[in-house]
Amino acid sequence: MKTKWVIICLLLLALLPVTSNGRDTDVALKTNLLYDAALTPNAGVEVSVAPRWSADLSGNFNAWTLSGGKRWKHWLLQPEMRYWFCDAMGGHFVAVHLLGGQYNIGALDMGFSFLGTDFSKLRDSRYQGWFAGAGIAYGYAWRLARHWNIEAEIGIGWTYTRYDRYPCAECGSRLEKNHPHNYVGPTKAAVNLVYVF
Repeated sequence: MKTKWVIICLLLLALLPVTSNGRDTDVALKTNLLYDAALTPNAGVEVSVAPRWSADLSGNFNAWTLSGGKRWKHWLLQPEMRYWFCDAMGGHFVAVHLLGGQYNIGALDMGFSFLGTDFSKLRDSRYQGWFAGAGIAYGYAWRLARHWNIEAEIGIGWTYTRYDRYPCAECGSRLEKNHPHNYVGPTKAAVNLVYVF
């Protein structure tokens, strides 16, 4: 049930019309250098669907358990529609995106709260659950060469999650089951290295 909307979004992206403006459709592959720096494998694909519109789908997967029992395991899919102020895949753009995935996170010392979410709770407990949300974003793409771009993007939005809470990263007795939480804040941050075909 919780991943049905992700499958629906992927199908909708696959059904988007290909541009018919007399030029070849731009297709780009990308990687988010911020996720790469955090050792989180990720990839994205973007397709121009009209002269000023493109559809983007990015995802990442992190299956690592860090030293000391720290966990930041997750997978994430993020489909996005972009409106470009010039031509697709160059210059300023605004976007709307969806996001969804699952996580298993704990034993991380992040001693701060942000807009109603207390991240310091990650220090003493492990959280395992799913999330889904939506947001808006602004970005800019710099053309470096014929096939290469650098792209920066920041997005804000809302995410709904349900999780089970455990007393520590390695413990197995559950403290809370199917607990809901709403998050409002950044939903996307990217510095993408892009190859345009």
